[in-house]
Amino acid sequence: MNQHRLGLGLVLLLLSACKAGSDDNAGGDTATGGTSAQGGAATGGGGSAQGGAPGSGGEGAGFAVGGFNGEGGGIICTPGELDDDIDGDGFTENDGDCEDCDPNRNPNAIEVQTEEGDAPYDENCDGVIDEALPPPCDDGIVVDEMDPIAAARAIELCKLSSGLNDWGVVSAKWVMADGGDPPADPTVAQRYHLGHGFVDDFGPNVSVRQGTRMLALSSGSARRPSDPGYHDVGGFDKGFQGGFAEGFPKESPACPGDVTGEVHDAAAVEIVLRTPSNARGFSFDFDFYTYEWPGYVCSTYNDFFIAILEPFPAGQTDGNISFDQDGNPVSVNNSMLQVCGCEGNPPNACVAGGKIFDCNMGNIELIGTGFGFDTAGEDHGGTSWLRTTAPVGGNEEVHLRFAVHDSGDGSLDSSTLIDNFLWTAKAGTTVGTNPVPE
Repeated sequence: MNQHRLGLGLVLLLLSACKAGSDDNAGGDTATGGTSAQGGAATGGGGSAQGGAPGSGGEGAGFAVGGFNGEGGGIICTPGELDDDIDGDGFTENDGDCEDCDPNRNPNAIEVQTEEGDAPYDENCDGVIDEALPPPCDDGIVVDEMDPIAAARAIELCKLSSGLNDWGVVSAKWVMADGGDPPADPTVAQRYHLGHGFVDDFGPNVSVRQGTRMLALSSGSARRPSDPGYHDVGGFDKGFQGGFAEGFPKESPACPGDVTGEVHDAAAVEIVLRTPSNARGFSFDFDFYTYEWPGYVCSTYNDFFIAILEPFPAGQTDGNISFDQDGNPVSVNNSMLQVCGCEGNPPNACVAGGKIFDCNMGNIELIGTGFGFDTAGEDHGGTSWLRTTAPVGGNEEVHLRFAVHDSGDGSLDSSTLIDNFLWTAKAGTTVGTNPVPE
């Protein structure tokens, strides 16, 4: 026993006065896979989180290629007056609505890049179709930046909402796993804030998914071994506890009978968003690493990465949206943990906690992270990049909380990289997590 253990119809008639958009950017890949692109900038208020004051225009978040595929487009309507809101999207022609028979085209929509063969539309009514893609907004964020808005910028959530009927980031704050406030004691708070950071790579073999920075959260220090403030992820107990997120502890079906220990050393950020009027869902990419593999698979020491969406997705009793195909939360017990290695692998599989791990991605992505043999003396575990999708409605306010925490004690740490947030206009988006497509 080592020291670690001490402690989210069909248009039947198109009236000549109303260009209904039921086939707006039909088809295409959704955020669940395939090619993705950064969306265009929306007009009408909302500052950029990168420099610019609210109301100065601003940059859009990413939007996956692909539109409505014949679902949720235009409506059958009779032309109204300039002050009428026929499609009920909150905008009149006098407010800048360029198509009042289509609730997905208005100043609070986000531009969807048109795929080859599809009809082009000006979704955000700024007079430009498929405007030039905006630059990233995460350039220059330092590793120890304290402003939580930087967490939104680092994952490509650039645009700030200026109020109702203006999509974008409403607020962001550092929190605990349960959404509560971080520790108030200055000494403990200093250790807490080591749990979030911003990096442009994670070792020589793991790059950002979009932009120039990505968000890192860790139950230890969210740093690379070469960064100031780094602490060995094999033994950095920050010495504070907290509560579980709603719906947790959530035991892994792969480990019947095991009970997760109490929350230690949580690091989390909660981002409040107003959704574009044509949004039907979103996705983000993440990469989970844990020092608990291989020694503590199926044990009380079950470190978690969680992503909580509120309001809860339909059909779920809690807001957790990141889990594997077997219902296992993202932890050391997750079946997607395939970045690992052991003696005889390859070609042989590895055994940990009585479970077989193929480790079919090898250990190369562990190099230079603190979780690999080069710094740890043995290989630990990771997932490589995964993509979570979830549904949302248009013109909604949603809360998205990312958190990492130790369980049972705080000694052996886990870290998660988060990047490449994308809205999708594709109807039918469901909750799910899968490897990022090649």
